[in-house]
Amino acid sequence: MQAIILAGGKGTRLKPYTTVLPKPLMPIGDCPILEVVVRQLKKNGFHKITMAVGHQHDLFIAFFGNGEKWGVSIDYYIEKEPLGTAGSIRHIENLDDTFLLMNGDILTDLNFRELFEIHLKKHPYLTIAAHERTQDVNYGTLEYSSDGMLNKFIEKPAYRFNVSMGIYILSRQVLPFIPECGHFDFPDLVQMLLTEKKPVYCHPYSGYWMDIGRPDDYEQAIDDYEKIKDRL
Repeated sequence: MQAIILAGGKGTRLKPYTTVLPKPLMPIGDCPILEVVVRQLKKNGFHKITMAVGHQHDLFIAFFGNGEKWGVSIDYYIEKEPLGTAGSIRHIENLDDTFLLMNGDILTDLNFRELFEIHLKKHPYLTIAAHERTQDVNYGTLEYSSDGMLNKFIEKPAYRFNVSMGIYILSRQVLPFIPECGHFDFPDLVQMLLTEKKPVYCHPYSGYWMDIGRPDDYEQAIDDYEKIKDRL
């Protein structure tokens, strides 16, 4: 099975941590975040990995090499210019008919093989791993009519909603929907598939998931890692 890891961003939200190292190479426990991901992929049967890199790409190549140390085959697609979170997919050679795509800064105990097999059974163009989040609002919220008369007052509500985990299974059928050149983000691809009425499946997952995008998230992931590393 094949996996594409997106690791080309500059990690600006995680500054000052990313001043020296790119975000996926930030340490968590005794190794970089991305090494945790590579080990998980190997454990789940993904032996063919392409890293889509750009910013500080030489550091990724120096650390991971050809992947022999982890028992996988790793190659690289180096972006000469930022293509967005989906733009680089069109340029990666030798894509399998079905492949996993994920961000390189995610800590989760999701079983990637099971997600892959679910996609094969459902036959969508795209499968999105989804996670429920709760957002607390620290204000009293107001709902009122056009003439200013109050209809509802809610003190510090909590809203539940589903978010993308940044982990996807794609069929090669999506490739014609990705422009051959220019910047193209993953939300653009999803919106285009919906517009064209192509099937997109969302798989709910209630286990552990942390997108290490901000300093608070990174610090939380470091604390969590020791508790969950046996499940990774």
